[in-house]
Amino acid sequence: MVVVTEAEWARIRKDLRFGQVFEGTVAKVPQPGAIGIFVDIGLSVGGFVDVLLLPKESEAWPVEGTVADFEIWWADSRQQIRLKPSDARYLRNDFTQFVEQWRPSWSSDIGQPVRDPGPVTLDELQAKLL
Repeated sequence: MVVVTEAEWARIRKDLRFGQVFEGTVAKVPQPGAIGIFVDIGLSVGGFVDVLLLPKESEAWPVEGTVADFEIWWADSRQQIRLKPSDARYLRNDFTQFVEQWRPSWSSDIGQPVRDPGPVTLDELQAKLL
């Protein structure tokens, strides 16, 4: 993993948009079915697709060396761009329902700048737990 300075990460992040598509190459699938996949999208920070966005059956996951399109799903203070596969073959089968439950704002987020939300406040944490 390449580590960039905080300033470089802030510069990269300010140019990112939710839903922005990158062609990427699957660089590593460390534990199929367990954590997700690492994707090289040609930037100085890595991309990662969380297991929650991939098909339940790890046999359907893209293998190392697979070239495919990936969309920006999230980016925060961690120096990593969270991605989702653009190709439905590599996306969880119930993605629409997943988004409705866990990220209902996704359709309105597309095209919006990726901002670092900063640390969660105590009030935000309590609201999430209630």
